[in-house]
Amino acid sequence: MASRKDYLDFILDQLSELNEISYRAMMGEYVLYYRGKVFGGIYDDRFLVKPTKTASSMMPDAAREQPYEGAKEMILVDDVENKEFLRDLVESMWAELPNKKR
Repeated sequence: MASRKDYLDFILDQLSELNEISYRAMMGEYVLYYRGKVFGGIYDDRFLVKPTKTASSMMPDAAREQPYEGAKEMILVDDVENKEFLRDLVESMWAELPNKKR
């Protein structure tokens, strides 16, 4: 099942306090970037983030799910209504994310 554009738009609105948020459509899903680094994505209308140390500590009880079959597990973000939490989460994760591949 592909993700709906309106769910992407909702998540982007929730992240609107952050500068330099972008996305790329890939096979019906959306990869999310912050300041040039991939931090998560929208998969089957689920907001998933990379399992960094910070993300794991901020959401210790969050479910881990595969974005698609055969992929590494990511953390499911349940609290998508809380703009401040989402801003803090993404900002805090940034230093732990790998640099963009050349």
